[in-house]
Amino acid sequence: MSENIKKANTILKIRKTLHFYVTGLQHGFRNFLFPIVNPKFERPIFIVGCSRSGTTVIYKILSMAAELASMQKESHEFWNSLHPPSENGWDSHMLLASHASERDRQEVSRFFYRHIGSCRFIDKANQNCFRISYLYALFPHAYFVYVKRDGRDNINSLIHGWGRPGEFGNWSYILPADVQIDNGKYRRWCFFLFPGWRSFLKASIEDVCAKQWIEANEAVLSAKQNIPPSQWVEVFYEDILRSSVETFQRVFERLNLTFSDEIKLHCENLATKPYNAFSHPRLNKWKEENRERIERITPKISETMCKIGYKI
Repeated sequence: MSENIKKANTILKIRKTLHFYVTGLQHGFRNFLFPIVNPKFERPIFIVGCSRSGTTVIYKILSMAAELASMQKESHEFWNSLHPPSENGWDSHMLLASHASERDRQEVSRFFYRHIGSCRFIDKANQNCFRISYLYALFPHAYFVYVKRDGRDNINSLIHGWGRPGEFGNWSYILPADVQIDNGKYRRWCFFLFPGWRSFLKASIEDVCAKQWIEANEAVLSAKQNIPPSQWVEVFYEDILRSSVETFQRVFERLNLTFSDEIKLHCENLATKPYNAFSHPRLNKWKEENRERIERITPKISETMCKIGYKI
């Protein structure tokens, strides 16, 4: 290793260490100030949608808006710490409006103030598909951005994700269940728990992923009925691939955010930035990767597909 590379690595380590300590001091200071400032978060934005539906790209680009503050990562660990699934006997990740309390409101406000200050914030945690009524009870002026994706491609991506339990199942190592999906090929539960998940412990991977996709989208559709239309935005993932600039400009306008020239340029080159994708983003990947499995479960997802605006 050359001396220049050694120096560069040393500088990088120093910067990372300084950033760690500065961030820690900042968080500690804000935590101390919280009861004094008592911030009131207005019009936060929550990205919801089934895992692997395209929520990350929406979250990352909306996070570029000058009016928003973002943690730049999922917050599922925090939300699960407020109401762990173990509280309801590991039934699901669902939370209702009745679960929202003043304590929760204070803890959520403290968490976001500590990390991003008192700005309008944007947040993403895919398990929040099952918590929309809860989030709305905490923040009655919140906006919800619902990301939809063709069930066949979405399920195809979920299948790939189940092959990465360290990334998508790191929360489930204490799950009290013997997971033997696909004859034991998949032994750790991934993504999220839906009501009735225990009956799928020995199912095929395509049946599990199809059920996850159905339950996540049906939960969103159910919660949508109680959210004012002015606070609800829907995005087809396929529109991002076909016309990213027009799609994001529409979303920014609906959320009262500035669609700057910098963000527009970023969207124009979106194809070169595959956020959290397993392979280059494109339509109908399922036909190349898991065609037989997906065709088998297509009849099971057809009703929900129609509900959210897709034709089979």
